[in-house]
Amino acid sequence: MASRDIEDKRALRRAIDNGIACLTDFAGATGMRYRGDAFQLALPRTRDAMAAAILMRACLIEHSPSRRQMWDARIAIGIGEGTFPSSMDFVDADGEPFVRSGQGLDQLDDAQQRLGLFLPSPREELDLLVRFADDIISHWSHNAAEVVRLSLTTKLSQSALARRLERSQPTINRRLGAARWSLIEDFLALTRQRLETLA
Repeated sequence: MASRDIEDKRALRRAIDNGIACLTDFAGATGMRYRGDAFQLALPRTRDAMAAAILMRACLIEHSPSRRQMWDARIAIGIGEGTFPSSMDFVDADGEPFVRSGQGLDQLDDAQQRLGLFLPSPREELDLLVRFADDIISHWSHNAAEVVRLSLTTKLSQSALARRLERSQPTINRRLGAARWSLIEDFLALTRQRLETLA
């Protein structure tokens, strides 16, 4: 859904700000929201980039107002040489990762994707895996996104998740299954390993 069609833009901006705060805690990210609903983040560790992108999308989907109006974001992950910016000079950051992510965002628009990984040298096998993961995430419900967010940020067991959400363990298991969490976990482990070799 295009942001211009969203009725409660203040709630959307709040959800984006909450997602940025979540990523600050999760991965030490520095970032900002600008022009209302656009945002940009920098991460100190390359290996965390894909998990951070998935976490941000989970935060937005989880806080969507209804099934008919699901919030999501196009996220272009740019990898390259650069200096990690502080919050004070973030607005002027322009290293390789920022340039690559900006160019990547335009490519996502053309490809009708919501998630892309843009590396110094293209890796076709990673691009294909990212497209599969993107398709899975695009079909998450609020409940699936919620259990993914908690699974990423807390490492709670299914029984602990059930207690925290006041649901039964079979319900949590169904939600994780609907999110294809085991596949997403494997995908994150692989991309973390591959991205670490680029750092």
